Amino acid sequence: MAALCLAACACTAVPARAQTLQVLHWWKSASERKAVDLVAQRLGEQQVGWHDSMVPSGSGVGAGIVLRSRMLAKDAPEVAQLNGSVIRDWARLHLLLELDTVAAAGNWKQLLLPAVASTIEYDGHVYAAPLGVHRINTLFYNRKVLQRLGLPVPATWSEFEQVAAKLQRAGIVPLAQSSEPWQVTTLFETMVLAEGVDLYRGLFQRRDTAAYSDPRLATALLRLRATKRWMGRPIQERKWADGVVDVADGRAAMMVMGDWAKGELIERGLAVDVDFGCAAAPGTARYHLYNVDTLSMLGTRPAARAAQEKLAALALSPAVQADYNRIKGSIPVLRQPAFAKMDACARASWTLFNSGAAAQVPSLVHRMATDEMVRDAIVTEVHRFFLDDSIPVADTQRRLGTIARTFIKTK
Repeated sequence: MAALCLAACACTAVPARAQTLQVLHWWKSASERKAVDLVAQRLGEQQVGWHDSMVPSGSGVGAGIVLRSRMLAKDAPEVAQLNGSVIRDWARLHLLLELDTVAAAGNWKQLLLPAVASTIEYDGHVYAAPLGVHRINTLFYNRKVLQRLGLPVPATWSEFEQVAAKLQRAGIVPLAQSSEPWQVTTLFETMVLAEGVDLYRGLFQRRDTAAYSDPRLATALLRLRATKRWMGRPIQERKWADGVVDVADGRAAMMVMGDWAKGELIERGLAVDVDFGCAAAPGTARYHLYNVDTLSMLGTRPAARAAQEKLAALALSPAVQADYNRIKGSIPVLRQPAFAKMDACARASWTLFNSGAAAQVPSLVHRMATDEMVRDAIVTEVHRFFLDDSIPVADTQRRLGTIARTFIKTK
């Protein structure tokens, strides 16, 4: 993994005497690369170089391994993409730079959406610079395919089944889906949310062991397995961007994915509300299942602090917020974003997220809802169930419940 990281390194052009920051992240697709390049360019204009250290790994698993190994080798980068609960874990170890001075100077408390502000704080201090908020429970669909066949955008899973059957008879894959573990569990968490936000919070936020015997969890698991018949054969382990290509080209009609998929569709030349549309994943219209993109500054090199603080301040600048999120597919973290630069999907996402805590649901898969150890164990169990049709639903429910109980006992 370290070799992959080093092989991907590249530097932005800055004066020879300028400070350079090595930034470890997992943004690899064309639109993600474009968003990263934009931030790097703006940082270079402030006489700070961006030395790119990209680890190609789904949902950041590989990047986390590389970062831990480099910390142990005393070769840590100055900046790392850390999301959700991982920020707290690294802050507890006193490995992250406190950004309190930058946050106070930039008036972050007043600028940031409250849920975002709480994500980057631990024990009264700020430990990350937020870039954008992604909505995970998004159904992307090829508008022209659905219009040609006279099909509606499904709002429930029952409606999805009806639409999927007609698409399949027309020779079109209804749902683009990879068998990659994090992608399978991303679909699954939207199905759990469709069964009730109380169930979702009980399972993944409160880790209530009783929730794991709830019949609604069985319904979500069975739906995950049943939906395989709409995914085309064979279901391969592919990168999420490959599924986006299938939707863009009309080989597949729909895809449930975080709205980074929107950035990739736009990068391929498609237009929102013309070539493709975005809606809530079936049964989840009232909720914003979210992830926050953040950059944390490693506190291992005091000489880099001034440059690290420049990057943190830059991330919250109105221009970067508007331009980065427009490219990336996400929404700004600001209470007063540049609405004129946001498309219809982004405005709807921001409005729902800004409506309050009742609508905001932290993603399990993307490390917003629970501890990373529990997250990894749940992803493994859900993926195992998805691949092996012989596993009884009750067995998976028991195993998931054991994960929750183990965590509570050892916390």
